[in-house]
Amino acid sequence: MTRPSSRDPLSPQFWDERFASGVTPWDRGGVPQALRRFVADAGAPLHCLIPGCGSAYELGFLLDAGWDATAIDFSAAAVAAGRAAVGRWSERVVQADFFTHQPARPLQLIYERAFLCAMPRAMWPRVAARWAELLAPGALLAGFFFFDEVLRGPPFGIGREQLDALLAPYFDCLADEAVDDSIPVFVGKERWMIWRRRAETAGAGEKAL
Repeated sequence: MTRPSSRDPLSPQFWDERFASGVTPWDRGGVPQALRRFVADAGAPLHCLIPGCGSAYELGFLLDAGWDATAIDFSAAAVAAGRAAVGRWSERVVQADFFTHQPARPLQLIYERAFLCAMPRAMWPRVAARWAELLAPGALLAGFFFFDEVLRGPPFGIGREQLDALLAPYFDCLADEAVDDSIPVFVGKERWMIWRRRAETAGAGEKAL
């Protein structure tokens, strides 16, 4: 196994090397139970974007359930892994940059799975503002948030108060639940959360995008 050389998670090369070498400890290899429950309880299919999708197992699950979902990643190797994982849905895995990607129609849901924690902490305000920009009032941000105080990463952990401060300008928290089927890298350190985009105008962070 070749040791990855890139140390910059903002570079596609960082992720290309890890997928190519099999250094993917964040890769669950399946669909989490919390997402399965969320889909079962949703009542109707939603138009969903999965940023930083990696192997994109959840994409196939959502599409099989009748949802309109697209998964994006800026790493060519991640996109290749995602397309291989979802088989007949491979055209719904797109190589794109989250910060410039424009969905074909308004989103009802952004699914968060190890995207925020893959970003260096200095990027988090930009991520939150972009979430808010892509979601209309009433739309949802739902998924898994990684809480940890270790400075090194990725994954880069966040504190609960820090997450609240990051999302409070744009979102209200609807659900915050323990996760009982985490993979080792996240065990005991992640929560399933659902946030709803507020109708109020967000602050300067959103306007700057």
